[in-house]
Amino acid sequence: MSANPWRLRPALTLPVLTLLALLACVIFMTINARGNWGFVLPFRGTKLLALVLIAYAIAVSTVLFQTVTNNRILTPSIMGFDALYVLIQTILVFIAGSSVGLLDPGVKFALETLAMVTFATALNLWLFSGRVRSLHLMVLVGIIFGVLFRSIANFLQRLIDPNAFVVLQDSMFASFNTFDRDLMGIAALTIIVSSLLGLKLLHTLDVLALGRETAVNLGVAHRRTVMFILMLVAVLVSVSTALVGPVTFFGLLVANLAYVLIGSHKHVFILPAAILLAIISLVGGQVIVEQVFGLNTSLSIIIEFIGGLVFIFLILKGATR
Repeated sequence: MSANPWRLRPALTLPVLTLLALLACVIFMTINARGNWGFVLPFRGTKLLALVLIAYAIAVSTVLFQTVTNNRILTPSIMGFDALYVLIQTILVFIAGSSVGLLDPGVKFALETLAMVTFATALNLWLFSGRVRSLHLMVLVGIIFGVLFRSIANFLQRLIDPNAFVVLQDSMFASFNTFDRDLMGIAALTIIVSSLLGLKLLHTLDVLALGRETAVNLGVAHRRTVMFILMLVAVLVSVSTALVGPVTFFGLLVANLAYVLIGSHKHVFILPAAILLAIISLVGGQVIVEQVFGLNTSLSIIIEFIGGLVFIFLILKGATR
C-alpha cells in the first residue's frame, strides 16, 4: 500500500463514495422541486435511473477494457464504437431523411446495439483467432476502422439534405437531457443480465491484470476469457451509446480516479469505486448544469474537456502499466 496520505483504505473510501453518490441523487431529486410530487418524482426518477445506468455501463466497460488490454489510457471508444454509432445515424438520416424521427425507438435502439455488438464480435474473432494476438494490432485495427467509419459518414453527410442534417447533428453528440424513456426497461435488463454473466469473472480479472503470460501460467483460459469480457464490454458500450450518444473520455476519467483513490488492483474494490465516481460525476454534474447554468451548457462538453485534460496528463506521465 502506498504511503500517500490522500489515499484512503478501500474499506473507508467506498462508504464515503457511496454517501456522496446518495447525496447527489437526493439533491437531484429534491432541489427546487415544486408543484405536484406525483409528477416530479416519476419525471426526475426516470432521468436519475438513466444517469445511473449510463454511469454504470461506462465505468464497468472502461475498467474491464483496461484490464484485458493491460493499459490505463485506453477506452473502448478506441475500437471505433463512437465512429460506428455516428455512421449508423448518418445512414439512417441518409435513407429516411427528416422522417428518421418517426422510426420506432425500440427498433432503432435494437438496430444500433445489434450493429455495434456484431462489429465487436467480428473484430474480436478476427483478432483473437489467429496466431498473432497483439494489443498493438488491436489498437491499430480499431483506429483504422474508426477512420474508415468517419470517412464514410463525412461523405454521406455531404449528400444529405440540409434540413435532415440538422436532425443528424442532434444525435452526433452525447446528451444527458434528452433520451427515450421507453428504452429504459430494455436498457436496464440488458445491463443487469450482462453484469450477472460477468460476475463470476470478478476474481479472474485480478489475474488477467497481471498480464497474459502470468494469467496463462496460473491456469486462466486467456483467449476464451478475454473474448467473453470484450463481448460484455461491447454490449455495455453499445447500450450506453444508443441511449445518450458517444462519450469518449468519461470512462477514462472515472477509472483512473478510482485507481488513485483505491490504491489497490483488486477489482472487487476498483469496480464499485469507478461506478460510484461515475454516478457522482454524472448526477452531480447534471444538477450543476440544470440548477446553476440553467441548461445553457452541455454536461457532455464539460466531461469531455476534463477527460481530455486527464488523457493528456496520463500520456505525458506515461501512465501505462
